[in-house]
Amino acid sequence: MGSGRCHNAAVTIEKLASTDAFIVADLDGAPGAGIVRAAPKILVDGATLLARSLTYRFASFERQVGGVSSGINTAPDGRADAIEAYVTEVEPRVREGRVLLQAGKGVAPDELGALRAVDPRPVGYWDMESELTGLGIAVAAEVASGGLDGRAVAIEGFDGAGPALARAVLERGGRVVALATAVGTAVSPDGFDPAALEAAWNDHGAELVTVVDPQPGKPWAIFAVATDVLVVGSKPGIVDDQVAGGVSATVVVPGGPVPVTAKGLAVLRRAGRVVVPDFISTAGSLFAGWPSPGGGDPAAVAAADIAATLTEVLDHEDGPLLAACYRAETYLRSWRDALPFGRPLA
Repeated sequence: MGSGRCHNAAVTIEKLASTDAFIVADLDGAPGAGIVRAAPKILVDGATLLARSLTYRFASFERQVGGVSSGINTAPDGRADAIEAYVTEVEPRVREGRVLLQAGKGVAPDELGALRAVDPRPVGYWDMESELTGLGIAVAAEVASGGLDGRAVAIEGFDGAGPALARAVLERGGRVVALATAVGTAVSPDGFDPAALEAAWNDHGAELVTVVDPQPGKPWAIFAVATDVLVVGSKPGIVDDQVAGGVSATVVVPGGPVPVTAKGLAVLRRAGRVVVPDFISTAGSLFAGWPSPGGGDPAAVAAADIAATLTEVLDHEDGPLLAACYRAETYLRSWRDALPFGRPLA
């Protein structure tokens, strides 16, 4: 299988030699970090969008790192061999700190054990990733809504960061009244117990909705739940213009990369909804992987920096998402000759 490189503005798309896989590097020549996914067909365009969101995340918090997104195209019966070949080929560049990768959809963390073993990020990063991600989403929700005390929160795309998010919402006086996975939507008007959610997630994964709600609804029923804050993030572009038209929440907070489309954003803005930039709300784990130069507890630093950054852009006349883009681009220009082509919006 041949190896080749092609360029589109600052983006580099490299095809690996050992297996049918590629790596999208958003800032050519810069250190990069991101995820690797495996499926029969991973689209380069989608991977580029995920990398772009990460680039803007790093820039928002002044880290000179570019976003990376990698895909392994493999049929189920060849999956193990494809991942093994991929890991062997990219291990040298991970060891050197040029590309840092972790498991995304379709890849189990232990399948990248050889990469993690040489990854230069602090050991604590792996232990704190989900906790800090959930914390950052809750902090963004708190700032964007003017406080979570007494507010109802719905979580679409409940995942490994979900238990930490639910705890952080409760600590701030809010309650999680609904959550959705690919299996369905569970609802509790009085609010779920975060400890029960964590236990159900640990034991059942996405099936937890059937444990905490005897009669869960369809996955998309989450969008019809009356709530103050809607966390969305199961996949890029999940909130298009049609879904956006039915959102009752006054604040939409991404729990994953680029969940709102451009048309969806326009509909939400016309309805007076606040849409938080995904590359700010999901940035919590950055502070464990790339600690603040001033030191300090990563959780405390993450909470403070996410709150301060979001506060800075929240009331901009162009909306917080575009304002956050302007802010990130100012930093990118301070160390890059050119900006990536296009902003992180599905």
